[in-house]
Amino acid sequence: MNQKIAVLDFGSQYTQVIARRIRECSVYSEILPFNTKAAELKAQGVCGVILSGGPASVAAKGSPRPDPAIFDMGVPVLGICYGLQLMGAMLGGEVVRGTQREYGHGSLSFKAQGRLLKGLQSPIKVWNSHGDRLEKLPQGFKAIGVTENSPYALIEDAKRSFYGMQFHPEVVHTPQGMEIIKNFLFGICKCKGDWKMSDYVTRAVQNIRDIVGDKKVILGLSGGVDSSVAAALIHKAIGDNLTCVFVDNGLLRKNEREKVETLFKNNFKMRMRTVRAENIFLKKLKGVTDPERKRKIIGKTFIEVFDKAVKSIGDVDFLAQGTLYPDVIESVPIAGNPASLIKSHHNVGGLPKRMKLKLLEPLRELFKDEVRALGKELGLSHEVLWRHPFPGPGLGVRVVGEVKKSYLDVLREADAILMDEMRLSGFYGKVWQAFAVFLPIKTVGVMGDERTYDNAVALRIVESTDAMTADWAHIPHELLGKISNRIINEVKGVNRVCLDISSKPPSTIEWE
Repeated sequence: MNQKIAVLDFGSQYTQVIARRIRECSVYSEILPFNTKAAELKAQGVCGVILSGGPASVAAKGSPRPDPAIFDMGVPVLGICYGLQLMGAMLGGEVVRGTQREYGHGSLSFKAQGRLLKGLQSPIKVWNSHGDRLEKLPQGFKAIGVTENSPYALIEDAKRSFYGMQFHPEVVHTPQGMEIIKNFLFGICKCKGDWKMSDYVTRAVQNIRDIVGDKKVILGLSGGVDSSVAAALIHKAIGDNLTCVFVDNGLLRKNEREKVETLFKNNFKMRMRTVRAENIFLKKLKGVTDPERKRKIIGKTFIEVFDKAVKSIGDVDFLAQGTLYPDVIESVPIAGNPASLIKSHHNVGGLPKRMKLKLLEPLRELFKDEVRALGKELGLSHEVLWRHPFPGPGLGVRVVGEVKKSYLDVLREADAILMDEMRLSGFYGKVWQAFAVFLPIKTVGVMGDERTYDNAVALRIVESTDAMTADWAHIPHELLGKISNRIINEVKGVNRVCLDISSKPPSTIEWE
């Protein structure tokens, strides 16, 4: 059995990133509820415990706290942000509300030699996101590093192997954060680093079999990376007990239905049904302009269509979806704070009670790059695994405002040209995601000697590693010019092409 690091979740949006960074080091990690009992952790044989960050204040009544017995387990414990404050407060220190909130980039200066800082030179850049701070150290601890507003930004009790940091080493904004994490894993927890994605496949396949048994599963297949990998994983676990259902909702890219049918029926030999429901979706979206309403309508209609598909197939117990962790953390309020909801995703949040299907989401703990690694392990092709992400609501959230068939037709053609030129230039594989957005605004143009009054299209091309953060890609002007010229010349109804140069955050990758 592989070694395991337990990450106790106190509600931070970065909790899954911590687990992901650990797995990148070939060490198995698992996210568990913050109140998981120490006895259970010991039974699982964990070799280290990490207390995640979170939005709560340690000083607040009813704030989440771990089982105090975790500090008596005899394994290293690392507290990150809220986790550091918890450790400080629970072991006899004092936490106070900071006079100045630290958020964003900071500088960590070393005060002493520490095991977490092995191989690093002071100062280092770090990423902060906290209001409270540790004011008094618990007995046995010493300060290893300080930031502008935190005298105890990094602390340790080497004798008991307790460590804490006020900043977030797991995010890309802490450039040397991986070195800190590796120091904890290999220098302190003595992990071997022998966990592989094949181990995850074995565990996931067995987990699916345990959950599903001999019951039937249907999966909403889109042809994208997420649903394709989910299908391959579930098919490996239960074979023909999986039926893939492809819904042509009229919100797909050009020739999408034909490509998906060819790929999965001919190549993967999976059971598959196609449901043509364009008219149903467009009718329900008529006159709707609010992005959240559109997403919810598309999601609700998707379920209704599936409901009918289930009845036509026969006995089905589970609906499988390719939900990834970024979808979950953008859609679920963190630690009961409704203000933390960013936007809803059509495949997050469960099924209506009237639909008698259980939800199966085998990729829910993974980020996109991990899903691709999983797909490669399952034998999926490079072409399938490296398709750019496509949102569940499809082009419905790439047409700003009301969704009309005429708008969708224009967008499909513009997007196809963008994809064509990105592939021909070699830039398709160099960026995270590229797509066109239809803007329902009329602008004046001139074609030949005639005045035009047509719509605009925006290009969104971004670089990212996990969709949590993204920056606009610096594409050569010559390529952008070629894409723009082709769209304006070849797509009737467009006389202007714009480039989106905003980053995430503050913007999201999709426009709606």
